[in-house]
Amino acid sequence: MLISAMPAAAQSTSATPPESESGPQLGGVTVTDTAIDEGSYKADTADSPKFTAPLIDTPRSVTVIPAQVIRDTASASLTEALRTVPGITLGAGEGGNPLGDRPFIRGFDAQASTYLDGVRDIGAQSREIFAIEQIEVVKGSNSALGGRGSAGGSLNLVSKMPTADRFAAASGSLGNADYKRATIDINQPVGENIGVRLNAMWHDQDVAGRDAIYQKRWGIAPSFKLGLEGPTGLTVSYYHLETDELPDSGIPYLYTIANAPAGVTETGPAEEFSTIGGRSVKVPRGAFYGLEARDFRDTRVDNFTLRFEHDFGNGISIRNTSRWGRSEQNYIWTQPDDSQGNVYGTNAASPATAGGQVWRRINTRNGEAEGMINQTDLFGTFDTGGIGHSFAASLEFSWEKASNGNYVSNAATGAAIATGSAITPRCTSAAIARYNCTSIDNPNPSDPWVSYASDTSTTLADIVKSAPKTRTVSEAKTIAVSLFDTITITDSLLINLGGRFDQVETNVSPGLAATSTANRAYFVRKDDLWTYQAGIIFKPAENGSIYVSTATASTPPGSFLAQGTEGNALNTTAQELTDLLKVEKTQSYEIGTKWSLFDDSLALTLAAFRTDTKNARTAVENGVVAYIGDRRIDGIEFGFNGNITPEWNVFGGYTYMDSEIRDGGITTTTVNNVAFFAPSVNTGKRFPNTPKHSLTAFTNYKVTPEFTIGGGAIYMSKVYGGYSDLRTVQNGAVVITKELARKVPGYTRFDANASYALTDALQVQLNLQNLTNKRYYDRAYSSHYANQAAGRTAILTLNVKY
Repeated sequence: MLISAMPAAAQSTSATPPESESGPQLGGVTVTDTAIDEGSYKADTADSPKFTAPLIDTPRSVTVIPAQVIRDTASASLTEALRTVPGITLGAGEGGNPLGDRPFIRGFDAQASTYLDGVRDIGAQSREIFAIEQIEVVKGSNSALGGRGSAGGSLNLVSKMPTADRFAAASGSLGNADYKRATIDINQPVGENIGVRLNAMWHDQDVAGRDAIYQKRWGIAPSFKLGLEGPTGLTVSYYHLETDELPDSGIPYLYTIANAPAGVTETGPAEEFSTIGGRSVKVPRGAFYGLEARDFRDTRVDNFTLRFEHDFGNGISIRNTSRWGRSEQNYIWTQPDDSQGNVYGTNAASPATAGGQVWRRINTRNGEAEGMINQTDLFGTFDTGGIGHSFAASLEFSWEKASNGNYVSNAATGAAIATGSAITPRCTSAAIARYNCTSIDNPNPSDPWVSYASDTSTTLADIVKSAPKTRTVSEAKTIAVSLFDTITITDSLLINLGGRFDQVETNVSPGLAATSTANRAYFVRKDDLWTYQAGIIFKPAENGSIYVSTATASTPPGSFLAQGTEGNALNTTAQELTDLLKVEKTQSYEIGTKWSLFDDSLALTLAAFRTDTKNARTAVENGVVAYIGDRRIDGIEFGFNGNITPEWNVFGGYTYMDSEIRDGGITTTTVNNVAFFAPSVNTGKRFPNTPKHSLTAFTNYKVTPEFTIGGGAIYMSKVYGGYSDLRTVQNGAVVITKELARKVPGYTRFDANASYALTDALQVQLNLQNLTNKRYYDRAYSSHYANQAAGRTAILTLNVKY
């Protein structure tokens, strides 16, 4: 039974509800509450000053996940909290793309578009939420807000900071699958002007319905503020997180393009089937193909932040944020590989090819990312000739560096870890004897696998980090200025404008062979990026708005620094080729309406949107890179959050997305040394990781002042991971003989929760996640496997607050 995050007494500036004599206010609705303080499901503003208007007057889709939703759903990580927002899917990791949070917003990878308190948070990692007040999801192209990337949107995590309230809160949780968690949140004003806050967490769990895997982590986040009451304040904060886990290797897809039977055009995770050799297979829910003797993932994150704020008293304020951050992750992780056809089989004549086996291919990484950023925001309001302005100007300097290597069996030679990759077919009796292959329906994570110097050697070899010279080093320097303004022409007509200029210099030095004596080569790229946002807001009533808007995003080559999926990485073979690369550009259009109902307690939003990507990097004739890629997504989104009555709150929405890769480039087919060209298999297909339909709905109802019940539902239609085909040439024309799409099926998941306040300071909470124990898959990789979600998880939490 899981532990929910501890109630956070201090809301962020945007979420602080006023209080009346009868109890805390929930966005305008007064709730008499004799138990632990409860906040609202509704947020009226975002934390960043770059949002120059309340959310109801902001001409774009923004979803804020407040502390109360995080608490009621017993979310213990960023990915768990994001499941409450429709239109977001989760991507799977692999060797080139590091493990960690990989949310897709409106079909675009946002792994490298995550911000902490308004400034970029670099480094692939699995983020915790014990020290987070609220999570802001901005949808649509928004490089104007945060800089490079953010093609489909971005995430901003708002930290818990000292406030003038005095409280001490703690929570402890137990659950099935050996779930254990504890958090504390202590806020202590010292005198009138000084505040101290401490958040800490310890977490240890297995995963319901999955064998062997576990997650352990701990973190601490102290903060100190001088000048609680203003007008001048200085905040110093530190965040530390360490994790230790056995990462899940997922369930392999059943077919490959080579062995898919005639008429099969889609494949999903292997569950119940007959192999090519005729053996009936039923894959158990807990099947884990990794190795306890080999697999691991360790991460460490450190952030040190210094923030200065001053209110000039005339409607103008300034704040300066400086942050040094470093993240590190190391892993060896089994990827159940279907690319050799081991699951279904390729030939019934031989036991090694008759199917029913999984090759334990591995991905490894030892990497770190480090960055320093300084951002100054000047913001406020003023009038010019009766026209109101709410503005924000920003100046930003940043430096980021990433270094990534892998694990080998010999650092001096760079010899790969022996897993059978040099043996064909993969799953021979010798490979099984060395535990490099395992049964699809009866894997044993405790197999006594050992590391040998090679696939044929009998000499043991330690697994070590690769030599420093083999690591790829990436670096980025950015200077940026931006200006935003919400212009009030009349009470009914507003104009929102914003623009940003970035000068981004990126360089990459590819790793050398372990035995190389050459000097490192560096490939450098400098780009000037102009991005903007613009919108018109009409207010037919004070509590409603109708808007149209557009915004752009720019993703320069190499900007992800190997911290996410990047289709436009720097060329590392010749500087001349690097110079020819172009910036990928995305533009979003949106028309929508927002309303605040029931005495400003319930927010409703409705929007139609289109996002176009131009200049995407693709391959054309003879594998030459060109910038003709064209992708489009059209959609409709409906959202709701807040309180219908003083006792009844709701949070969720529905998103429809119709996506198409309009031009995926060219695939070359060579016959008798003659090249023939035809459109890529991706052309005309849906975006990977983009469901057509997604819906979330969460609710809580206060039956009595002490007793609350609630629940939630999540629906996701099928999600594609990737596409492949086989083609030949007939009469001088390319003919596609077979296509195969990899996908995970749609699913519906239900949750339930209840809480009871034993006293004003003591509350017990029960959460049942995946109530019906649905077997479903929440992440689809492009070609190898799908990630199976956790089974039914019961979480019993005791919350204490003074």
